[in-house]
Amino acid sequence: MTHSNSRKNPSVAVIGAGMTGILMAIKLREAGITDITILEKAEKIGGTWRENTYPGVACDVPAHMYTYSFKGNPEWRHRFAHGDEIQSYFEKVSSEYGVTDQVRFNESLDECHYRDGKWHLTTSKGNDLVVDFVVAATGILHHPAYPDIQGLDSYQGDMFHTARWNHDVNLEGKRVGIIGTGSTATQIICEISKTAGHLTVFQRTPQWIFNLADKDYSEADKARLRGNQGRMAKLANRYAFIMRNSFTAAVTGGKVSHALISWLANRNLRKNVRDPELRAKLTPDYKVGCKRLVMSSTFFDAIQRDNVSLETTGIERISEQGVVTSDGTEHELDVLILATGFHPFNFMRPMNLTGRGGVSIDETWSRKVQAYRSLCLPGYPNFFLMLGPNSPIGNYSVISMSEVQTQYVLKLIDQWRQGNLETVEATEEAKTRFNAYLKAGMGKTVWVGGCQSWYLDADGDPAMWPYSWEQWVKELEEPDLDDFHRVVPAKIEPLKTAEEAA
Repeated sequence: MTHSNSRKNPSVAVIGAGMTGILMAIKLREAGITDITILEKAEKIGGTWRENTYPGVACDVPAHMYTYSFKGNPEWRHRFAHGDEIQSYFEKVSSEYGVTDQVRFNESLDECHYRDGKWHLTTSKGNDLVVDFVVAATGILHHPAYPDIQGLDSYQGDMFHTARWNHDVNLEGKRVGIIGTGSTATQIICEISKTAGHLTVFQRTPQWIFNLADKDYSEADKARLRGNQGRMAKLANRYAFIMRNSFTAAVTGGKVSHALISWLANRNLRKNVRDPELRAKLTPDYKVGCKRLVMSSTFFDAIQRDNVSLETTGIERISEQGVVTSDGTEHELDVLILATGFHPFNFMRPMNLTGRGGVSIDETWSRKVQAYRSLCLPGYPNFFLMLGPNSPIGNYSVISMSEVQTQYVLKLIDQWRQGNLETVEATEEAKTRFNAYLKAGMGKTVWVGGCQSWYLDADGDPAMWPYSWEQWVKELEEPDLDDFHRVVPAKIEPLKTAEEAA
């Protein structure tokens, strides 16, 4: 196969300019690929940290391990960085590496179709592109999920989702209600309980709260790190080691780690909530870690403030004045906040994506949202879905995950550049085998511990990585070319039923 100039410098479209899109653009250029188009639906880079600006927004992963491995940040103000700090970090890196100037802002990808060996793209501005590769760096939690509650549209006060925070609404002295008690809700409750006239927390399911204390970094702390990438890397590695061998191990079958984390979470609840009635309401009936563990050292103080009430009676409907619970009580509110999460299985959608043979992604995923190694979709050549299903998301740095995946993607593109693969397309058999391997490991994880969480798909299967972090890194170190089509298939392979896929 000839090594044409287009193979030496393939055209690549990167969809999204969040943390992963910025990383991918930097690494593509380092690999000598310069024909890069970056499409971003919003007016600036940042992804989830651009969109989530609610009070108290912060990362629950230690800041010094929540950085690119090649670009530490000595300026973190807190151990658990606040949202504006993280957004500033990504803006700085994007600008320093020349990514920002390449981004086409306010331009989303509407149509993405594979035909004649190329990807044909149409953007929201009506612009057409033809490229060799598409990298969907579209993120996971960016499509807000609104609750299916009767009368939601009838509410007459101010109402908004946490990812669409209305900063024009002043909460001071107001009667505020918040639906939800996950990580986002916890951060908001801790913050707005300080100034709200009265805050009612509508809880469907209690969460396990882990007391991981924050820390403010002094100027002396920052000065010790400035200009010393090696020292920052050591600090990042130290935090990563702790997270892997405590929280990650606890949820993926480590009995000793899980016992310790469980004891600490239970002790945190017993120690900080003395009232037995309130403690009973705040005690989950599932294993620690089954839902994403919530990190907070201030939540129990906030929920016990005099101006805060915890409502565990189910919501019957929303009225014009507030929330009506199933006991008939109407909780009158000035502001209603929806901390009801996201649609985690949308991934690149609502993009109209069709692969080889014109098969749409909705059709491909109609039975099961699956991929090969979280990245590759049979029937969709030269298309990569970053942080796809079964990426190891639980309580770890998403940046680290993206860096591992990015190196894997670049090695596959390099195989195509060398002519070893006509297209980069995993086989259906490889995808089926990989997902069977995932399923075999799920039984020992805590995610099958009897709770409902956003980790679970429609069949109740966790869309997570059930093995160790080290195992995941090892398996993505080098692509197994036997799992990819060596020649272009004559036709698209038939879709498997859910039973066949299992």
